[in-house]
Amino acid sequence: MHAHIIFFTANESLQEIIMAELNAAGYDGFETKDDSLHAFINSEDFNTLFIAEISNKYQIDYEVKEVRNENWNALWESNFQPVTVDNDIGIRAHFHPPFHDVRHEIIITPKMSFGTGHHATTFLMMQQMLQVNFTGKKIFDFGTGTGILAILAEKLGAGKVLATDIDEWCISNSLENTEQNNCKCIQIVKSDTAYMNESFDIILANINKHIILECIKDLSAQLAQNGFILISGILAADEQDMKEAAVKNELNHISTSLKDKWIMMLFKKQ
Repeated sequence: MHAHIIFFTANESLQEIIMAELNAAGYDGFETKDDSLHAFINSEDFNTLFIAEISNKYQIDYEVKEVRNENWNALWESNFQPVTVDNDIGIRAHFHPPFHDVRHEIIITPKMSFGTGHHATTFLMMQQMLQVNFTGKKIFDFGTGTGILAILAEKLGAGKVLATDIDEWCISNSLENTEQNNCKCIQIVKSDTAYMNESFDIILANINKHIILECIKDLSAQLAQNGFILISGILAADEQDMKEAAVKNELNHISTSLKDKWIMMLFKKQ
């Protein structure tokens, strides 16, 4: 399996606009620097014409690089540094020394899957999860990626976690990561739908605006009364659209957290 990395030359004001368009098109990883934006997507989902249209629309230069899975791992390992979230969660690779001063340690090898704790959306989700009671609860992690949020849910005391993803690579990767973290209550399923015909106490959805809006009706229908849904993968500019969709689906907005132009929204089933 391969991935494509697109290097855009774009100032900070354009970066947020471009990320919004790419995010809606399925791009699930971004890195921003002063005058550049790096976007990541699986090669099978890469569309040359779409990127050319973005470049022409905003009059910006870009470069495309294809990365093989083995090269992706080497690239990731050369850049990956351990991450801590509020001094409570430590995320590291297998080749890093263990943490000694965090409550929950998670070992992650992403292998082209999204979710290491470095991206603002994953960080915000984990930060909010620390404030929610997971003890004995039934959890649905929709779009699990590396499995990092499902793993944290178990470490926070969840009774059962169902984690799904549409991508075969993510399923393989999340299985590896849950095994590496000695998880016992996580079930990982490949699925192209949000509807599992079950009821959940807490739903985690860190994907992108387009998919969340498309699936919010099914997600809400499966959320138990007084249950919580944590949503991210969305930019600050998308907050109002998400609030309006939530209200239509019996979800009450509790709070919004912001980091690096990205937001995490917490809702409660009315």
